[in-house]
Amino acid sequence: MKLLILSFYYPPDLCAGSFRTDALIKALRNYRSQGLEVDVLTTQPNRYSELATAVESDEDHGWLRIKRIDLPAHQSGMKDQAKAFVSYAKGVRALTKDGDWDMVFATSSRLMTAVLGAYVSRRLGLPLYLDIRDIFTDTMRDVLKGSVLRQILPVFRWLERYTFKTATRINVVSAGFLNHVRRIVPEQTCSVFTNGIDSDFLTTNFHKDTVGDDLPLILYAGNIGEGQGMHRIIPDAAVALAGQARLRIIGDGGRLGQLKSALVSADITNVDLRPPVPRSALLNEYRAADILFLHLNDHPAFLKVLPSKIFEYAATGKPIVAGVSGYAAEFLRKEVPDAQIFDPCDVQGMVRAVTQVLTRVIPIDRNAFCATFDRTTIMDNMAADILRTPYGNTHND
Repeated sequence: MKLLILSFYYPPDLCAGSFRTDALIKALRNYRSQGLEVDVLTTQPNRYSELATAVESDEDHGWLRIKRIDLPAHQSGMKDQAKAFVSYAKGVRALTKDGDWDMVFATSSRLMTAVLGAYVSRRLGLPLYLDIRDIFTDTMRDVLKGSVLRQILPVFRWLERYTFKTATRINVVSAGFLNHVRRIVPEQTCSVFTNGIDSDFLTTNFHKDTVGDDLPLILYAGNIGEGQGMHRIIPDAAVALAGQARLRIIGDGGRLGQLKSALVSADITNVDLRPPVPRSALLNEYRAADILFLHLNDHPAFLKVLPSKIFEYAATGKPIVAGVSGYAAEFLRKEVPDAQIFDPCDVQGMVRAVTQVLTRVIPIDRNAFCATFDRTTIMDNMAADILRTPYGNTHND
C-alpha cells in the first residue's frame, strides 16, 4: 500500500499537529515489512519564528519519504497564515500531479489542510481518511463575531461539507466534535483517537527537588492566541495572586502583544513572559513548576474541544488548574479528578483554584491515566484503523 500524508506541521516544528503526525509515522513503521510506503508532504518549520530553522527539504528513508515545502515568512495573523497555506497548497498540488498512491490521509485543525486532502482525493480518485483536530467553522463564527469578515462563513461551511462528504472515514480528537460531524454526514462512522502522552513525558521524572524562598510557580506553555484567552485572564489574576504566586507564560501567538501591553500598563511584576523553547528545555520548565495552568477562551466553540495540553500536564503528576468548560471539563473530571477546574475568564475562580492547590498538598497518582492515554498505543490503534480503511473511492456528492 502507498499512503500519502498531508500535514502542515511536522518535526522539528513544535505543536500538537507536528507531534501527532510524528507519532503516527512511528506507528506506521511497524507495517513497512508488509510493503507499506508513505509519502509525507509538509512544510519547512514555521510554527514559531524564534525556532524556525530550515531543515532538509527532501528525506528518503526507503519506505518513508518526506517533502518539506518552503513558505514565505509569516506571523500569527490571519492574512499571513492564509498566504502561508496558499504556498503549501500550491506545492502539494504540484507534487501530487502524477502520484500513484492508494489512499490520502490529512490531519487538520484549521480545516484547510482537510480541504486540500479532499481536493487531492477527488482529483486522484483515492479514498480519504480525515483526522479532524478542531471544528474550524465553530471557531471562526466566534472569532469573527461583529466583523465584516463574518460574511465569508458560508464559504467555509460549504468547504467543510464538501470535505466531510469526500471522506471515506473521519477521526476526531475530541468526542465533543462527534455531533457536529454527524449533522453533516450522518451516515459516516467516526472514530475517536485522541491526542496522548509522548514517551519523553512518560520517562521523565518531574519531581521538583529544591524548595527555595521563591513563591510557588504557575506555568503555562503553549500558544498565546484568541483560543487560549490569556490576555483576558492573566493580567487580573496576576494582580489578585501578587504575594501568593508567580506566573510564567512560555509561547507565542496572535494575542501575545495584547497580553504584554496589559501587563506593562498595570505594572505587573509577577508574570514572566518567555519565548517558545525546544522540547528538551520544556521538560525542565515543567519540572520547575509547582502548578500547571490551562485556559480556553469563553467562546461557545471551545465547549467541544479537548486540548492536547491536558495529556502533557497530567503526565507530569503536577497539580493542574484549568479554566475550561464543556467537554474538556467533563474529560478532566472523569480522567484527571484531582485537577482544579474553574469557568473560563473567571479571575476569582482561578484564584480560588490556585488557593485550593496551595492549601491541599496531597499525593497525585496518575499512573492509570498515563497507561490509558499513552500516545504510542493510541496511534498504533489509529494506524491499524487507517490501513483497514477500504480501498476504492467512496465519495458522497
